[in-house]
Amino acid sequence: MANIAAQRIRREFKEVIKSEEVAKCAIKVELLNDSYTELKGEITGPPDTAYEGGIFVLEIKVPETYPFNPPKVRFITKIWHPNISAAAMTLRTVLLSLQALLSAAEPDDPQDAVVAKQFKENIEMFQMTARHWTNVYAGGPHVNKECDDKIKRLVDMGVEEHQARVALSSYNWDIERATEQLFS
Repeated sequence: MANIAAQRIRREFKEVIKSEEVAKCAIKVELLNDSYTELKGEITGPPDTAYEGGIFVLEIKVPETYPFNPPKVRFITKIWHPNISAAAMTLRTVLLSLQALLSAAEPDDPQDAVVAKQFKENIEMFQMTARHWTNVYAGGPHVNKECDDKIKRLVDMGVEEHQARVALSSYNWDIERATEQLFS
């Protein structure tokens, strides 16, 4: 890693670790393999959102051209959200920005058109689906037995669980439409 990038990321890593703002928001970052180029981040779902109570794990790759090019951040934890995308230029602001994005989606500039359509056309369905995904993948507190039962029905038909969840989520939990899409 170029010297300027290494120095900057070391300084920012320490900044994130010591930041009271980051601590209040339940955000964490740690080195992987004692390398400042590969980090693991963790953000909690913000209060009063469908993501509340979930813990979302992020993979952070810092390029040698940092800070001129931003870190590449990827959600390891599966999430139902219309636009999880690149945010800002420092570790602290990337993590805080991603957490803020969970509170305020931008469905007019989506990364996932299906999720954005649901968000814009049926916000209650979107919130229920996002809560379900948060429960299943990020340890959130909201269990939805109806969703779980529909997934089990598809799994009993031989569909892989995540594939069943995606199909049902994409078709507003209409099991007939999801089954039609899966088996067509």
